[in-house]
Amino acid sequence: MRWDNLFDDLEGQLENELNAEDLELRAEEERLRLGRLALRQRLTGVVNGPASSRVLRVVLVDGQTLTLRPTTFGRDWLAADLLEAGTGTPQCILPFAAIGAIVLQHDQVAESLAPESGVQARLVDRIGLPFVLRDLCRRRKSLEILTGVGPVTGTIDRVGRDHVDLAVHAAGTLRRAGEVQQYRIVPLNQIHLVRLD
Repeated sequence: MRWDNLFDDLEGQLENELNAEDLELRAEEERLRLGRLALRQRLTGVVNGPASSRVLRVVLVDGQTLTLRPTTFGRDWLAADLLEAGTGTPQCILPFAAIGAIVLQHDQVAESLAPESGVQARLVDRIGLPFVLRDLCRRRKSLEILTGVGPVTGTIDRVGRDHVDLAVHAAGTLRRAGEVQQYRIVPLNQIHLVRLD
């Protein structure tokens, strides 16, 4: 009888140790998964959650706070509808490098940490910011670029590897030689936001 109790006790201890080891292994795997999460994955996790949580509050590196509804994610940028009071719904391009912080609600935190569920990679996932800016250049879109030294309006004339040439003119006017006030070369790392008219 005493031997039975001893074996039962040893069996219980072994089972507890195996369960503890399994829990430790799962916890370590989760820490590794979280350690590999990129900002882009966290943002897409929030946006792919319930419709009520698809709005983000973003603090830019210059301290300005924006409320936006992301529509598309590229490799190093996102496109979104700007939710500004009384101004309609302008669109914007936001480089990830210009994000100072994301202000999340309690339920958005868990959504941002959720594992991706069989999401297939799309071509847009690999498109970088210069490609998007080249498209705006081809379309001759009038836009406003927020930079580290302030906003500037105009039309992108050309896009280099790490900069854009901007023909500066008044907002709402077409790019005509007589309307251009100056030309600026703006480094891509200085672009905080591109607001489309």
